[in-house]
Amino acid sequence: MAEAAIATGVDVSEEARAKRLQWRMLIGFIAGLLAGIFVHYQVGDVVWAHYFTTYFTTPVGQIFLRLLFMLVIPLLVSALIVGVAEMGEIRALKSVGTRTLIYTIVVSTIAVIVSLAVVNILQPGAGVDPAQAKQLIAQGADGAKSITDMARESKTGVDAIVAIVPSNVFAAMNANDILAVMFFALFFGIGLMLVQNERTAALKSVVEGVFEVSMKLIGLVIQLAPIAIFCFMFNLASQFGWDLIIRLSAYVGVVLLALGLQMFGVFPLILKFVARKSPIAFFRETQEAYVMAFATASSNATLPTSLRVAKERLHLPDRVARFVLTIGATANQNGTAMFEGVTVIFLAQFFGIDLTLQQQIMVMLVCILGGIGTAGVPAGSLPVIALILGSVGVPPEGIGLVLGVDRFLDMCRTVLNVIGDLVAAQVVSARTHDVLGDEDNVVTPLV
Repeated sequence: MAEAAIATGVDVSEEARAKRLQWRMLIGFIAGLLAGIFVHYQVGDVVWAHYFTTYFTTPVGQIFLRLLFMLVIPLLVSALIVGVAEMGEIRALKSVGTRTLIYTIVVSTIAVIVSLAVVNILQPGAGVDPAQAKQLIAQGADGAKSITDMARESKTGVDAIVAIVPSNVFAAMNANDILAVMFFALFFGIGLMLVQNERTAALKSVVEGVFEVSMKLIGLVIQLAPIAIFCFMFNLASQFGWDLIIRLSAYVGVVLLALGLQMFGVFPLILKFVARKSPIAFFRETQEAYVMAFATASSNATLPTSLRVAKERLHLPDRVARFVLTIGATANQNGTAMFEGVTVIFLAQFFGIDLTLQQQIMVMLVCILGGIGTAGVPAGSLPVIALILGSVGVPPEGIGLVLGVDRFLDMCRTVLNVIGDLVAAQVVSARTHDVLGDEDNVVTPLV
């Protein structure tokens, strides 16, 4: 693990701090859950519990959410711009880059559709007492008003398609119109990829700086997560009691089912019929990579292992493997996209909010694009989830449920992310064999 950290430029002390943060988040989750359940069943509506909720847990939770919302737009815009601009290698790799991009979009779409189908069919968040849900929403309504009020009015038909293209990107940011903001970032990133000179290189450097600063600040905000989780869980558990634990267990089960369908259903079909590769042989040969992914919960830390597995076990062209795996570690995050989609729909069900088909399609698109902009920090998908929740009118306080079980689910979705990257490398290698020269098919040693 230490070698992987050094190879990817990750400070070992940073990994240790990340693990300590995960433990503090777990402690905050359990403490808030137990304290809330105690209040729900033993204390009741006493004065101190009311004041504790009104003047401490609710304000602290809202401050945490506001800090995230303050930083998430700069983070996602800069990450998406840089992520697209760095795919300038498409010019040099031609069909390799193009097929990688097409594969990423298609398979990510399939992943999110699978996850949305599973969570809608099983409905793990349904069944909560509507009166209790409305009461909890009302408790946090004032604090969350400035966030949820930014959700744009629902558009239908052609208007919804036209609205994706912003006439004023700053107005779109102010209105929390995330699809329009992401369209601008995607379009701008393509422009940076096409125009490569000294001036655009300087501009790209500035955008990268915004991305790095945003990630650093979000990393600092995430340090407050254990306290925020305690507050979120206390408010939820004091309202719902043991029913909260039942719904949470169902949520974890649905996330694992969705990840499993992608891993053992979609990927084997792609390997067999597109890559012409035995799924059994593939999973046997990539065992080292997914074990490392599960242990580290980091696609970046697993990258050196994935490159070695691609070279030594899968015998893929080195040029293709390097490109696909490096891009995939950032952009091809099927597990993360599925996790975000399931989480948003689950919380909507939990709070009794019916999302229209159009809203769910929007969630799907944002999850696909948001995979490119997910921050490489603990609970890195949290900003994307919080932003989606606010845009569809779901109380952002519900993210406390997600953070409490995020560590285990993070390990599981990282496995899917890493395996998805290796499947992509296998597919692209198989489909570009006819256009790569002999020189490109020679596996060269890693340096």
